[in-house]
Parts: sequence; C-alpha cells; structure tokens
Amino acid sequence: MTDAQETAADSSLRTTGGAPPDDGGSSDAGAPTPLLEPREGIPPVIADADALVQVATALAAGSGPVAVDAERASGYRYGQRAYLVQLRREGAGTALIDPAACPDLSGLGQALSGVEWVLHAATQDLPCLREIGMTPTALFDTELAGRLAGFPRVGLGAMVEGVLGFVLEKGHSAVDWSTRPLPEPWLRYAALDVELLVDLRDALEKELDRQGKLEWALQEFDAIASAPPPEPRKDPWRRTSGMHKVRRRRQLAVVRELWQARDRIAQRRDVSPGKVLPDAAIVQAALSTPANVHALAALNGFGHRMGRRQLEQWQAAVDRALALDDSELPQSGQPVTGPPPPRAWADKDPAAAARLAAAKAAVSALAERLNMPQENLVAPDAVRRLCWEPPRSVDPESVGAALEGYGARPWQVEQVSPVLAGALSVGRV
Repeated sequence: MTDAQETAADSSLRTTGGAPPDDGGSSDAGAPTPLLEPREGIPPVIADADALVQVATALAAGSGPVAVDAERASGYRYGQRAYLVQLRREGAGTALIDPAACPDLSGLGQALSGVEWVLHAATQDLPCLREIGMTPTALFDTELAGRLAGFPRVGLGAMVEGVLGFVLEKGHSAVDWSTRPLPEPWLRYAALDVELLVDLRDALEKELDRQGKLEWALQEFDAIASAPPPEPRKDPWRRTSGMHKVRRRRQLAVVRELWQARDRIAQRRDVSPGKVLPDAAIVQAALSTPANVHALAALNGFGHRMGRRQLEQWQAAVDRALALDDSELPQSGQPVTGPPPPRAWADKDPAAAARLAAAKAAVSALAERLNMPQENLVAPDAVRRLCWEPPRSVDPESVGAALEGYGARPWQVEQVSPVLAGALSVGRV
C-alpha cells in the first residue's frame, strides 16, 4: 500500500470541520457519512446586481481560502460558458450565482483578489470563469493535489469520501444547467460541491507536506494560475469523432464544410453542435459524397425526420466541398511542428527510438517510486522532443535547460533531469 493510499484509509486524516452541525463525521473508515444538506441550507440564487454586491462584500470580509466551482451546460448549449457559480468561504457561507442574470462578475473577482481559490480540476473551470471576469491570483487544485499525492481515484466524490469520510450526492453533474429556474435538488448538489472543498484542501496540504511534495504542488498551482488563456485550436473540425475513417482530401473538405455549417447554426441557435447534426452523420456524408438531396437523405443521420430545407442546407455544404479546386482542399494531416509520431521512429531514426524506449522506462520507474502519474511528473511531449533532438552534450544540466524550455517546473527539472540524461546516453559511444 502506498503512502497516499495509507493516508486515504487512515481515519486520523479525516477532518470534522466539514461536517454539518451536530454531525461529528465518520469515525469508521469503512462507513462514510452521507452529506445530504448544506450546513446552512440551500442559499438563494443571486440573480441581480444589488444582491451580487452584497455577496461580494460578504465573501471579501470572510477569512481563509474560498472554494469555487462552476456548472456548465455541455452537451446542451453552444460553448462552455458557466450557468452557475458556487463559492464558499469561512465567515461568509455559500453563495450560488446565476451568470446568465449577472454576466459580469469582475467585481466579485476583484473582491477576492489575493485570496487563494480552491478548485477541483481547475483547468476545466478557469476558462468559463475568465469569460465572466473571474480570474484567481492564487489557487489550490484539489484534483491535481490528489494526483501528486498518489491517490488512485481523484474525482471530487472519491476524494471527499476517501479523505474526509463523507459521501457527496451524485447524479446532477451532466444535467442542463441552463434550465431556469434551477430545480432545488440541483441547487443542493451544487452547494454541496463547495461544502467541503476547503476542508479537503487543508487535508491534502498536510499530506503533500508529509510526502515532501508540497513545494512541487505549489509550483504546479502557480503555473496554472499564471498561464495565459490557450490559443484557439487550429482546424477544430479535424476533431470530429470518426475522422480516422476519412482519408481522401475531397472527403476532408466535406467534413470541413459540414462542420463549419453546423457550427454556425449551433452558435445562432445556442445549442450543442451535436444536437444540430451528429459527428457520425458528417463522417458518413464525407465518405459517401452524395450528389443530391435524395442521396443525402438515404444516409444515417439524415433520416425522414429532417425537413427538406435542412437537407438542402447540408447538401449545399457538400456541394461547396465538391466544387473546390484541388489547391483549396485541406491536407490529409495537420502540419507537424514537433517530432513525428513515435510509431514511425524505428524506421526514421532507430537511435531516437531506442532513446525514447529508455526514457519511457526511466520516467515510469521514477513515477512509480514517487507514487504519481507519469504525465504529472513530466509532460510526455517534452520527453519525445528531448529524445528526438537531444542536447549536443548530454548531462543533467543540459537536459534540465531543455526541459525548462519546454515549460517544465523547477521541481520536475530537478527530479527528471538525471534519469533522462541517463536514458539519452543510450547507444552513445
């Protein structure tokens, strides 16, 4: 059993600060306590400017870190914007805020400037929080903390149960959070998501410190908080599910035209693109390249329930792709800016393939000793780049400099450079 697994099973780590009133928590590690109600009840949803000012003032006057969460309507609405924001801070209680009614939360973000935000899987929520004016200056990510500490399951429910001994309500994570008014059971679920987040943070901080990994975690959290927003994805249509079946450039053009037409319609209607036209239908049309509406209607996804006008708009997209000059067709693959796919290394550069095999084995062994996932120890892309084009003089210092150039944090450089330097020496005379 690993240190982190022992910790998860040790009831001494479980805190009672997150327990509801008159509930001392679970003293038996095998019998977690269901957490059914927020300790102050379900707060009213903040949906006007005056109430927002009041809650911002209350949260600013609170003490300690602030727990933050956001609910989106993925699969229902276009984009990934937030439809509910939950916050909890000692001395202020829990607040539920409706960003649809209060789309500018920059004042709230400013009120919490300098306060540590506690999020679970921060990179999932930060983009939609930034859209409404909320950006942390410091954060603690409980999911990432769990990964670094070696917990085998790092979902919020699993972490709260394993560390604190409480069972969170399940079942509403994938609902349509754009629904108004939000049903009371959903609001209860949302409030409970931040009920114990700070307690979890405190327990994980102690565990990371015990394992000697707290400084590593703090570097990771700083990197997340200071990272700029990601660049828009190039050629997002290439992520259409089932694209591996599409080989010819003309067929790729059909995918592109249908994807772009669907995206425009989905954005205009504010619905998930998959509800407008499934990916499978786009791929089927690309493979078949129908010559007219009748041929299109015979394909899966373009069935009898689709009206003539809809069929015509999709056929128009197909026709645009079929009419393109060869020079306008998309390339079969995206331009490769880094090393080629590892499966091609043995043929292109056997020495590089040998270095990569040695590097993977070394990183895997080190990750096992440190009890954390390999991808958290060092980015796989950085390892591939190093193995494909190693420094001219291979030693821990040169490898460390290269890793820094690829964005590795100081703790990663310190841990990984020596083992990678050894791996990169494979085959050298």
